[in-house]
Amino acid sequence: MTRFSSVVMKGWIAPALVAVTAFTGGCRAQDLAVPPAAEEISLQRPTHRQVPKPPAATAQALWVALADHLGQAAGGDHSAALLTLRSAGAAPLRLLAPGGGSKPLATGASLRFSWRAVPLAKPVELARQVAGPFASFESADRVAQRWRAQGVEALVAHPKDWQVWAPESAAPLPNVPTRLWTATVQATVQPVLEGPKGGRTLKGPLLIEAPDGLRWKGGVMRGPFRLQADAYGSWTLLEQVPLERYLEGVVPHEIGAGSPAAALQAQAVLARTWALANSHRFAVDGYHLCSDTQCQVYSDPRQAGPAVRQAIQATAGQVLQWQGSPISAVYHASNGGVMAGATEAWAMEPAPYLRAQADGDQSWRGAVVLPLQNDAAVEALLNKRQGAYGAGHPRFRWSRTYSASQLQAALATQTPRLGVVKAVSVLERGPSGRVLALQIKGDGPGSPQVLRLDGIRRTLRRLPSTLFVVKPAGAGLWRFQGGGFGHGAGLSQAGAIDLARRGQSVEQILRHYYPGTTLVPVSALRQAP
Repeated sequence: MTRFSSVVMKGWIAPALVAVTAFTGGCRAQDLAVPPAAEEISLQRPTHRQVPKPPAATAQALWVALADHLGQAAGGDHSAALLTLRSAGAAPLRLLAPGGGSKPLATGASLRFSWRAVPLAKPVELARQVAGPFASFESADRVAQRWRAQGVEALVAHPKDWQVWAPESAAPLPNVPTRLWTATVQATVQPVLEGPKGGRTLKGPLLIEAPDGLRWKGGVMRGPFRLQADAYGSWTLLEQVPLERYLEGVVPHEIGAGSPAAALQAQAVLARTWALANSHRFAVDGYHLCSDTQCQVYSDPRQAGPAVRQAIQATAGQVLQWQGSPISAVYHASNGGVMAGATEAWAMEPAPYLRAQADGDQSWRGAVVLPLQNDAAVEALLNKRQGAYGAGHPRFRWSRTYSASQLQAALATQTPRLGVVKAVSVLERGPSGRVLALQIKGDGPGSPQVLRLDGIRRTLRRLPSTLFVVKPAGAGLWRFQGGGFGHGAGLSQAGAIDLARRGQSVEQILRHYYPGTTLVPVSALRQAP
């Protein structure tokens, strides 16, 4: 392998270590279908580049990634994008070494970082069993939990898509395809502080103070900030943000700021609960949460208007709990008139407070009888609207058409030998009528392909939900008739707005969508072991 070439494994680039191996000399990596025998493994190799675990998430501070995988292309003939940080006011930014200290490494109205590949004194051998990719953290975490139940130290990672990493000696899980990944790492990426007299290579983590805030993506973030390495050999820019300020940057993006007060308050409670319950998502990378749609969208807290701030203040410190722990506070835009159970959305354990049920007034509940487990029952639901909560949402009912070529293109990566698509059919539905398994048949040797759960929308990205029926619509065409927008589990934002307008309180709305849960202060939660 030539110096600084990418690590390639059976036709795909290993994103988990591109930042590390993209610049290594004499690197080698393999993707083996069968792990070596136990007697061939003389010493267990680490699964990844180790980084310190983040502190426990608290109301005082969450570590939220503003930018990740920084410096990933550094090395050789490749140059990674520069990171430029700018003060939002007259006060300069202050760059501090680990542990802080009174004397900064640098100050200025802006700080600019490039990236450098620094050879290691001794190469590092990595090896891991990899399961995935998965369409969501929830599905990946379920596989990780199965491995942990066998005493295996399994980790959820997000090098590009969600994966599960386990030691190379881990026994495979039934019905979970895995591959053995190995690599020799000979260099590491380090940030370089650029200045008028050249660059200065630094080690992390680095602390950044912004007394007047940091300009970021058209907004201003208050910080403080951290620049630290991740598990893939690249770097992450983090903001250390108090929980209540974090909500100011989340709630306006998750539900309309003009929503009724009770709906805004419900959203605030859920965003707070979700953040605490999911603060382990990026533990392998040394932080709590991301700021994009893989978590909750988070941006400039100043965008929160008076109504949003009042909703956050009215519910300050309150979360939903089940048996002493914050619930899986999932939510979505519209459920199409019927709530989904947790196992209809992801490959996860059932949650007693996330269950399938009709979502509407008494007349709607009388007309919609669950389970809806055949096309005729789902089609009958889709022909109804009167009495459903949130029926005014623009995607309460929808239609999408896919051609054979569009389906083939959508499946090209995971099923390259599918051939020309000839048939599309539903194999299995959940109690709410949502599709659990969708079969696509082609005329190639890779046919048929079965998409499951969240993998359906991950592959067929124009589908707003999995609550649909599919029928031929002409030669090489299929029409998907459906309802709702999102996974359908937990709170429907359109439904919550409707209920609030009908006079229901935040407690009533939350009790409706998460039956059996209770609203408590954060301090009442059971402490994690």
